[in-house]
Amino acid sequence: MTQILDPKMTWILLSFWAALLSYRSAKVNHEEHAREQWEAYLHKHVWRRQICSKGQTSDDGDWVESGEEEELCHVPYLGSRYPVEVMVQRSQDFYNLMNQRRSVRFISPEPVPRQVIDNVILTAGTAPSGAHTEPWTFVVVSDPEVKHQVRLVVEEEEEVNYRHRMGDKWVSDLQRLRTNWVKEYLDVAPYLVLVFKQTYGIAAGGKKKTHYYNEISVSISCGLLLAALQNAGLVTVTTTPLNCGPKLRLLLQRPANEKLLMLLPVGYPASNATVPDLTRKPLDDIVVHV
Repeated sequence: MTQILDPKMTWILLSFWAALLSYRSAKVNHEEHAREQWEAYLHKHVWRRQICSKGQTSDDGDWVESGEEEELCHVPYLGSRYPVEVMVQRSQDFYNLMNQRRSVRFISPEPVPRQVIDNVILTAGTAPSGAHTEPWTFVVVSDPEVKHQVRLVVEEEEEVNYRHRMGDKWVSDLQRLRTNWVKEYLDVAPYLVLVFKQTYGIAAGGKKKTHYYNEISVSISCGLLLAALQNAGLVTVTTTPLNCGPKLRLLLQRPANEKLLMLLPVGYPASNATVPDLTRKPLDDIVVHV
């Protein structure tokens, strides 16, 4: 005799099988989706990297891919460690030296040894940079005619800046420092150092290479450059003339990936040089210990 299932039990069994089939279908779809994602990852990060490593061209445009560069070996750090009393004295001596640093607009035309400038630039090049891309170019100008061309570009734009772009408050704040758009030191200083940031690099084969934190990296190098100049007994004034970058880049024949960040006239201080009688903030105003 055939046993007839209770309708309620039948509904429960059918619901169970429907749920089981739905789960298995969803699981298959999920596994297929995961497999597709994994294959896409392999295609992008493994297969195409193998192509690049064999010297062929990848289809990712003109930029260098991650992993294309050689691995770096790591070596022991060989820094110096000093006794505490020596550390304190060295830190005090260095502060005393740097506390004499001033922005000097009266610069002597007296020649400065080229080797000193080269050493100062090398020091600036020891700065840290994003992924060690070293995104800086230091253009050192000593040719009198080129220096004068730089001055003409800067003064033309600076006059417009002072008269129109900067605004009354900015110009008023600079009055006590006695600055204006006339930059005689650009002709007089034996060297002009124009610091360019490389917004991206150019790798072998012409591909573009990402330069991480390029402006911050170059700004740090400028700080070391100022310290190195002070250490050598030279002076400068940091200038960032508005809207001069494109013209100066063309004048100095720099590539499109370089943007002017800072312009520094460099030399000995003039015998009659003066500076504003400024004071610096005390330690308590600039430090917070936690």
